[in-house]
Amino acid sequence: MKLWPNGMYLVNGRPQQEAPAGTTEAEARRGTIAYGILEAHNTSGDMENLRMKFDSMTSHDITYVGIIQTARASGMERFPLPYVMTNCHNSLCAVGGTINEDDHQFALSAAHKYGGIYVPPNMAVIHSYNREMMAGCGRMILGSDSHTRYGALGTIAVGEGGGELAKQLVGRTYDMARPGVVAVYLTGKPNPGVGPHDVALALVGATYANGYVKNKVMEFIGPGVANLSADYRNGIDVMTTETTCWSSIWQTDEVTRQYFAEHGRPDAYRELAPADVAYYDGCIELDLSTVECMIALPMHPSYAYPIRELKANARDILYEAQQQANRQLAGRVQMDLVSKIQPDGSIYVEQGVVAGCSGGTYENICAVAEILRGKSCGNGAFKFSVYPDSMPTYLELVKNGAVADIVSAGGIFRECFCGPCFGAGDTPANGEFSIRHTTRNFPNREGSKPGEGQISAVALMDARSIAATAANGGRLTAASEVCDHEYTAPAYHFDQGVYDKRVYNGWGRPEPEYALKFGPNIKDWPEQPALSDDLLVKVVSYITDPVTTTDELIPSGETSSFRSNPLRLAEFTLSRKDPAYVPSAKAVQVMDAARRNGALPEEIRKVYAALEKAGFHPVPHSTNVGSAIFANKPGDGSAREQAASCQRVLGGAANFACEYATKRYRSNCINWGMLPFLLDTPDVLEKGDYVFLPGVRAALLNAAENIEAVAVKPDGEVTRFTVRLGDMTDAERQILADGCLINYYKNH
Repeated sequence: MKLWPNGMYLVNGRPQQEAPAGTTEAEARRGTIAYGILEAHNTSGDMENLRMKFDSMTSHDITYVGIIQTARASGMERFPLPYVMTNCHNSLCAVGGTINEDDHQFALSAAHKYGGIYVPPNMAVIHSYNREMMAGCGRMILGSDSHTRYGALGTIAVGEGGGELAKQLVGRTYDMARPGVVAVYLTGKPNPGVGPHDVALALVGATYANGYVKNKVMEFIGPGVANLSADYRNGIDVMTTETTCWSSIWQTDEVTRQYFAEHGRPDAYRELAPADVAYYDGCIELDLSTVECMIALPMHPSYAYPIRELKANARDILYEAQQQANRQLAGRVQMDLVSKIQPDGSIYVEQGVVAGCSGGTYENICAVAEILRGKSCGNGAFKFSVYPDSMPTYLELVKNGAVADIVSAGGIFRECFCGPCFGAGDTPANGEFSIRHTTRNFPNREGSKPGEGQISAVALMDARSIAATAANGGRLTAASEVCDHEYTAPAYHFDQGVYDKRVYNGWGRPEPEYALKFGPNIKDWPEQPALSDDLLVKVVSYITDPVTTTDELIPSGETSSFRSNPLRLAEFTLSRKDPAYVPSAKAVQVMDAARRNGALPEEIRKVYAALEKAGFHPVPHSTNVGSAIFANKPGDGSAREQAASCQRVLGGAANFACEYATKRYRSNCINWGMLPFLLDTPDVLEKGDYVFLPGVRAALLNAAENIEAVAVKPDGEVTRFTVRLGDMTDAERQILADGCLINYYKNH
């Protein structure tokens, strides 16, 4: 794999460094597939500053209640674009009594009232339904899940927090500077046994740490694309999220056309290809024949190794991986990977799972069945589960015998459910090592709780290698070790009748008089204050990890059932990373409530005294008091807005960071009124410090490049420093000034 150090010109399908005679870079930029799609959806008339409207939207049952509640509070009367609500995240959680089904009934009633599309529990995972029924060449889809990626089907799809979806529901736009575009130039074809997850992990491993594609569009082109099936492309594409790119797009061809024809939507196809001359901000050259069967070790998809290399150097690599994991776990519990090495040198795992939008596709599961046919997973500690991505997929797998092959080998076939991807399904036992064809293996993503002494390890692998491992009783085995020929899945026959009989499609037919169904756990968002002239925040958590994921900011798993209740969900904020955060944030919130009632707490009086001594004159009634966190690089991972809204519900007013891992997390902070400060001197702050920001409201609205800040230490010592907010639109500045997106729509 080669990463070009600079930009690349694609000239008649071939990469080159220099522009052809008479062509400027600005002209050539218009030649990418991405540029054309973005231009068609931009309403601003300025391609440097995009104001986009999407063709459709999608959410699952962790996020849609909050989105609809936000949009209702902002004046929405109907869904102005097709909105698909799937039920693939809370469909198996057994927490909270009737909570989950209450949310589902709310969504169904909202689909009736506002004209939406409701996909019942266990019918399909969110991205599979949208691939099958909503994607189309040249379209754009916005989803409240970070893995909203349908680029392999010619669709630019974007995963964002709920606030951005609420904007679309009230007729506003998605605003951003035009993103760069990086070419992924594919040649060759995969070797037998090498699956889409292997290619994806290789790409993530090569691009995540260096930020090569961060906040850019990955555009897949080149002769190698033709050697990949639609399912294979989808499997690579969905994992582009883990590179931290903004979105993805692929050239389309006969394979794409056949996909849409098979799914009864031939009109969704059109050819997409770069112009004769196109300029890319970078280029990743990948010969698919060089990709090996891969494994991503705990606790990140980018910790990728060829399985061959891992097995040859098992002790050294596993020791380093467990040391790295234990540094992230900060001594709360110890992960042990080296003990998985057996006396004969083999590596033993206790669990294999194939699931979701990345693993549970038709071709992946057919390959699993082929490898397991006539074999046995064994009756030891190892267990194996398969989750299909949709009921049409499941039905075809039943018809062609794949389900029988897997079950006969000792595998378990489960419902269409995303649980293994986010910690609500097949949680391994304490100390176990699980291999999964899912999207992420972040800390505790599989459901373990280090704060309670529970830890298990998850590695990512392709379904084919997981099946090979299952056939070997849990001894880690690359599919290339058992596959000596290219395997072709049986022809797929999509049965739309499965959906026609169960999915409610009310698009274009709202029923305004239809009553929304509110369960007792569905609550409105609490009111949030506008930004005051000055601001005082207390740093209640200081996180020094290189990266902080949204799973750490608000854990996944059983907490999902509370995501329609902002106050109850907020109790879980940073619970697995910093259990002291919630009580500390609440204590600051109590002090601010006292301030608003005219009684300034003694702790705040001492801070004011230190500021007065340093020449500042804070005024209590025009100086909100809030909490804040510091993290080096927060926001990698899920699009869930709750990573920011939970802080806000607890009185959070700002974050301090050296950088933000993703655009979507920073957007969530803005939409919930959390000032996303950047600073170059993190050592100036410690947990327990107060930070005074005089004139912050005026500085924000006037787009000041640097904002004055004053740190007040517990002993009264005062240190001056500066922070900045980075590039923002005028609307984003006003949202922060108003206190949150809901307030913004009330005011404007």
